[in-house]
Amino acid sequence: MKTMKNMLIVPPSKTSGMYETPAECPVAGQVCVAVGKRKSGKSVAVINLIEKMGFDYCIAISPTMNSNKQIMERINIEYVFDDVDDPNVIDEIKKIIQKEADDLERYREELKRFNKLMKDLKDGNYINDQLLLQFYEKDSFVKPTHRWNGQKPKISVLFDDCLGSGIYSKPRKLNGLATYSRHLGQLKEGGAIGVSLFFMIQSWKCQVGGLTKTVRNQCTSMIIFKTKDKKELQEIAESCSGEVDDATFYKVYDNAIGDGEFPFLFIDLHKKPEHLSMFRSRFDRYIIPEELQ
Repeated sequence: MKTMKNMLIVPPSKTSGMYETPAECPVAGQVCVAVGKRKSGKSVAVINLIEKMGFDYCIAISPTMNSNKQIMERINIEYVFDDVDDPNVIDEIKKIIQKEADDLERYREELKRFNKLMKDLKDGNYINDQLLLQFYEKDSFVKPTHRWNGQKPKISVLFDDCLGSGIYSKPRKLNGLATYSRHLGQLKEGGAIGVSLFFMIQSWKCQVGGLTKTVRNQCTSMIIFKTKDKKELQEIAESCSGEVDDATFYKVYDNAIGDGEFPFLFIDLHKKPEHLSMFRSRFDRYIIPEELQ
């Protein structure tokens, strides 16, 4: 068969809502789903991942935050929404992110005006009185400030103990959040603030009030604990079928689950090119199936 190259695809140089993450961590813009039975270790795993990824702060949606207070204190939780039956919580999350975008835009505009003022002063140019009044305080010029020093804040959103809640049962807004999470807080010069979402659930599927197919399809990574439900494990395997066949999935699952303390399988569906495998036992040991070598 003869082929010829034509009309090559040119990808954008930057992706909306993205930023560098520590070397061994997954990429930004996560939609991570951790599934495991009660007391399986979901909180330990997810809090460790959030901690290692270096988020500036976390927004928590959970009615049981105080019961996990000790481990939750390891991450900077700035907002807590405990009414998980209120679907408007999603709107509040969007407002928080938009406020960050507006503040960054404000800082960038003020910094441009400040730098122009400093240049005009140095060059002896005409000085706008409004600029002088804006930046002159107590016998000196004050440079604009920004909480994150002009950088986009790295924000995570944690959903915990929401099974059967109004947020899950009336999922239109949640589906939208999972779909466009990395586009939240769009910026005039391009890109967006974006958020990473972390869902802790006890069942991969639920007839009522569980995580929807839309959210599961947006998943960028999974944290899978031991389950005795063969059907559930099969459903999780099927959700990865576009990346790996069922036989390989079961092999890596058995390898991870039989390994040490707090065993779980971490699947990175959008792994960095330099990462050795999309599969890990916990976060610290790559599993490289022979089929993928």
